[in-house]
Amino acid sequence: MGKKRAILSVSDKTGLADFAAGLLAAGYEIISTGGTFEALRAAGTPAVRVSDVTGFPEILDGRVKTLHPRIHGGVLARDTAAHRAQCEREGIAYIDLVAVNLYPFQAVAAKAGATAEEIIENIDIGGPALARAAAKNHERVTVIVDPADYPEVLAALRSRGDTTAETRRRLARRAFAHTAAYDQAIAAYLAGTADGS
Repeated sequence: MGKKRAILSVSDKTGLADFAAGLLAAGYEIISTGGTFEALRAAGTPAVRVSDVTGFPEILDGRVKTLHPRIHGGVLARDTAAHRAQCEREGIAYIDLVAVNLYPFQAVAAKAGATAEEIIENIDIGGPALARAAAKNHERVTVIVDPADYPEVLAALRSRGDTTAETRRRLARRAFAHTAAYDQAIAAYLAGTADGS
């Protein structure tokens, strides 16, 4: 399957540069989105823009970046001959690690003076989809939604070349809990608005 690949798309950039450096040292190619790509470039970390993978630009003020078969196919593909053949036919390369954290909806919604438009724009769509896709395919893919988990993952990559099945399953549970809490916060906000918008 060739070189391992990671996609990094994070709002919270805590520890990002060190994590990316560790991934590079472990032989990973890094794919990243707009702000994450710029942060990596500023740190001198080589990365590939997600638009170079998809062949399609980020559009609609960044609302659509990772929602593409060359990203989600790479994350969701199982390690089977049929999936490998299909991905090869469609020009989809496997993605082995996803580090994503979501737009800071809760923080923006709690901020004094935040407008409804600002709050709605901080509802992440692509991030939860990526996290859920990676968590669903935790048999093969490592998903990280909390920078506090970076050191454990890097230690595993250094010591054994990959995370264990048990670690991937635990991180998948964390990812689903994270996206569930995020959606619950959005639903609570919308329930509290006068007209639901």
